Amino acid sequence: MSSVVKKDGFSYAFDASACATCEGRCCSGDSGYIYVNKNEIESISKLLDLDIRDFVNEYLFKKGYKYSIKEIKYNNSHECIFYDREINGCRIYEARPSQCITFPFWDYYKEKVDELKQECPGIIGSDND
Repeated sequence: MSSVVKKDGFSYAFDASACATCEGRCCSGDSGYIYVNKNEIESISKLLDLDIRDFVNEYLFKKGYKYSIKEIKYNNSHECIFYDREINGCRIYEARPSQCITFPFWDYYKEKVDELKQECPGIIGSDND
């Protein structure tokens, strides 16, 4: 089975096997927001065996009317609080938010493939090559 993923409307493909070697670049870098909805909050809370209120208080912050996962500062970078450097992966992978699931196929990157290639070693080809 191939680890290469393609999506209509995008000029590039993604080789998911590259995640094993990239050191979590999509989980770290500039500070940003990882929004979670009510269903995702419930799923992650359940995975962590936490009461929803405890999960929200410990791992989320409110941005406007939305909740976002907290970050931690590591050297000169910010990384998702659920990124685990020891395993080079996500501690909540089974319940990760849709924002994480859909990376690198975000509309933002449709016109910024060169920027995406710098962040993600799994990007293959594009109309810009």
